[in-house]
Amino acid sequence: MKSANEQHFGSDPIAVRDSDHFTAEYTKSFAEKWDDLIDWDSRADSEGRFFIDLLKQHGKHKILDAACGTGFHSVRLMREGFDVVSADGAPEMLSIAFDNGRKYGMILRTVQADWRWLNRDVHGKFDAIIVLGNSFTHLFDERDRRKALAEFYAALRHDGILILDQRNYDRIVDKGFSSKHKYYYCGDQVSAEPEHVDEGLARFCYSFPDGSQYHLNMFPLRKDYTRKLMHEVGFQKIDTYGDFQETHREDEPDFYIHVAHKDYHSGDAS
Repeated sequence: MKSANEQHFGSDPIAVRDSDHFTAEYTKSFAEKWDDLIDWDSRADSEGRFFIDLLKQHGKHKILDAACGTGFHSVRLMREGFDVVSADGAPEMLSIAFDNGRKYGMILRTVQADWRWLNRDVHGKFDAIIVLGNSFTHLFDERDRRKALAEFYAALRHDGILILDQRNYDRIVDKGFSSKHKYYYCGDQVSAEPEHVDEGLARFCYSFPDGSQYHLNMFPLRKDYTRKLMHEVGFQKIDTYGDFQETHREDEPDFYIHVAHKDYHSGDAS
């Protein structure tokens, strides 16, 4: 009998394509290793002040970190003076995020929330919502993606922005995986590589120095598809960055970062 710390994908792991399965994938033992995978110091060095400066540039103060994970961005933003609410769908992640906040002398306001019913679980309006760490790819059903984006839209103030990132799945699906993880996954001797990729699934294996392995099943979002969904739920203007740079070659970035604006500015291009 498997323990609660072991992941369960059944007899055919690549058949698991369910938006509700991710909470079972983030077991206690996997969540406890997540900070080894990310390496907070290296992550901070690689992304610099990109999100901090972006939010300040747009005059945003009240932030919902809707996929807070172990709290990396929540803590960084709070240290910069932002008013932050930290949400996640995985309770094991929220517990570690709260503990990480205390290590930095901060009390995170954490809430477990399902994006599809975000406004039921999280109250109030926000200047900005951030959905980082490739987390939006946990949604496998287009109806779930549309519902989540609509919930984000509704939770934003009239001039709010949504910042959402994703892996460069266009390259992974079309050309194979070649990332060195230099921006997002910075831990020493830790690997994060796909075991299986098709148009409907990217199954990643995370290997740690102690020999342990964990998996995540994710939907391979294409960049233009994500932008299309954002437009269709009402976002007026979308800026897309590659690895924290405004300009990039299409095949270069490991990650795309979409900044979707709720309000409309005459003359803005999308």
